[in-house]
Amino acid sequence: MLALPPAPPPVPRRQLLIGTALACAAIAMMFGGMLAVYLRLRMRTINTIDPATGEHPSWLPDGVTVPEVAANNMLAAFLAIFVFAQWAVWAARRNQRTYTAIAIGLAALIGLAVINAQAYVYRQMGAGVSEGSFGSLFYAVTGAFVVLMIAGVVFSVVTMFRYLGGRTREREIVAAHALYWYFMGAVFTALWFVVYVTK
Repeated sequence: MLALPPAPPPVPRRQLLIGTALACAAIAMMFGGMLAVYLRLRMRTINTIDPATGEHPSWLPDGVTVPEVAANNMLAAFLAIFVFAQWAVWAARRNQRTYTAIAIGLAALIGLAVINAQAYVYRQMGAGVSEGSFGSLFYAVTGAFVVLMIAGVVFSVVTMFRYLGGRTREREIVAAHALYWYFMGAVFTALWFVVYVTK
């Protein structure tokens, strides 16, 4: 008796990767709007003339300095996160569970270091949230960034536990994890230039 051949396996739908890409697009719009408002209010402040002194006011409040070394270190740390996230994808494709876990763990560890560096910036600046437009916008933009970094660290931990838990055939979560970290690096590059470089 003749039998029909088995049906081909279903094509993977990549829901997690597409969901991560859509979340990154939404975050990009949010940060684009926040940075646009930051730049707009900064330009408005700088372009006005104080009637009492006849000079342009400073965007930074008096006595506030932005520590640039910590901000530059945060930017450099993302290069290491990129390497470790891509290493995790490479190792997952080759079914190397140990290397995948190490790479994801190192990406999460450096993510925690970036959060620590941002906390150091807050401590060294000495600016309050209520110190005019600069204080409120600085803490809004960088605070949103810190929340997204915490989400990235949680994403790393979930990815590591799912992969180590035996779901080694589901490599899509490792690719989505790498996509999220690449995107966070792009977000911080824009934030670094607008907030920390141009001040």
